[in-house]
Amino acid sequence: MSYQTFAKRFAALNDLLNIANLLTWDFRVMMPPGGAETRGHQMATLMGMAQDMLMSDETLRVIGAAEDTVSGLSEGSVERRSVAHARAAVDLHRRIPPDLNRRRSALNLTGQGVWADSRARNDFATLRPVFEEHLAICRELAECIGYENHPHDAMISVYEPGADTASLGVLFAQLRAGLAPLVAEISAIAPPRTDFLHGDYPEDRQRSFARQIAEALGYDFRRGCLDTAPHPFEISQTREDVRITTRYHRNNIVSALQGTMHEVGHGLYEQNIDPDLTRGVLATDLLGLYGVGGISFGVHESQSRLWENQIGRSRGFWERHFGALHDLFPDTLSGVDAETFYRAYNCVRPGQIRVEADELTYDFHIMLRVEMERRLMDGSLRVADMPGAWADAMQHDLGLKVPDDRQGVLQDMQWSAGQFGIFCGYTIGNVLAAQIQGAAVAADPQIPFDLDLGDYARLRGWLTDNLYRHGRRYDRDETLHRITGQGMDAAPYIAYLTGKYREIYALG
Repeated sequence: MSYQTFAKRFAALNDLLNIANLLTWDFRVMMPPGGAETRGHQMATLMGMAQDMLMSDETLRVIGAAEDTVSGLSEGSVERRSVAHARAAVDLHRRIPPDLNRRRSALNLTGQGVWADSRARNDFATLRPVFEEHLAICRELAECIGYENHPHDAMISVYEPGADTASLGVLFAQLRAGLAPLVAEISAIAPPRTDFLHGDYPEDRQRSFARQIAEALGYDFRRGCLDTAPHPFEISQTREDVRITTRYHRNNIVSALQGTMHEVGHGLYEQNIDPDLTRGVLATDLLGLYGVGGISFGVHESQSRLWENQIGRSRGFWERHFGALHDLFPDTLSGVDAETFYRAYNCVRPGQIRVEADELTYDFHIMLRVEMERRLMDGSLRVADMPGAWADAMQHDLGLKVPDDRQGVLQDMQWSAGQFGIFCGYTIGNVLAAQIQGAAVAADPQIPFDLDLGDYARLRGWLTDNLYRHGRRYDRDETLHRITGQGMDAAPYIAYLTGKYREIYALG
């Protein structure tokens, strides 16, 4: 009965953490702005209770007994992996003072409230004290977690175990070498027509189309909902309650399309975890440091990027779905056909906003943020100098002048929530998405034909069997080797982008 006692104990802990997720969803979607400070205290109390439960003598006793019980099982069994994951969480939290975790929990939501106000008013000065406090907390956390070479490595490890500043430097160099020449070559060519992307798109009809697309991709609205938020996100309270958001701009159809398909990718991952893992350790963020579901942020992000880009930006997708979009907006899309829309939707045009960036320039937005995080963590960049550093990087990488802080350093929610170390996962997700999609097609050559017909069940089923259902059972590198037989490799991603965009722009 020792493992059953363990499972029951951690199911209760899972309940606490899912209540925290529900409070976070309410904060971002429904709660009046005046409640931010109180909600921050509520979150600090709740997360403190969760940490106290995790670190209690009873939990330690239960883990120890379970370790004895499962020692004879195979190393990769659900039971052994669950107990090992719990032990790793205890070992991490043993190094983090409870007061530090409570302070971070409280600032997480209050900081997001200040960010929303600062962003609306284009006022970085208001958010600066929050950034400085978050940075101080993250530096403390880095010392508690431990690192060998750079304090940023400790924070990266929370979201992307196995990555560090050195490995990211190698990856980013590969991407710059592979993508920068192509961006420059395309920038010298006249862009396709895109004016209709910024025509009149009433929100109610955008909502209708977003729901149609989410349902077509396989998002289950019996166990989920699609709401609006200033910054799109997905959050789950077990696989039976997986919520996603997007945002709508009347004169920008791209924002809602990208936001919806991106978060659907996250939602599909969560909704398709094995039911037997529900409320269990392998479906729970035991770090309590505002990480993400799945194995790592990069693995989870691979699915949002796969569905948003490799599926949602494909020619076959728009040949299948453009008619429904045209029917909703016949005047705005008058004279536009599926091929014209596909080329416009894939137009390479450097812009200010990360979540609306094209595929070729997206990773330059991530590299900017990761470099700033590294410099903030080691003290070579002051918070006060962030707007200027941001402007310099955008000019250097994309040749753009940043018009204001709302479109610059204030555009992302993550730093205001203390998530230093998280951004690298977006680019890692892009790289993994290409590898995973390639493995899926190699394993089942029928997948591309089904996708062209608007049938996503075969791909979704393959991903469920090979990735989603396992939750946290395997780490990132194990998962990649199981699926592809290889480690992380940027070459398939660079080849995918090169082939696609050289064809679109007739570069030969």
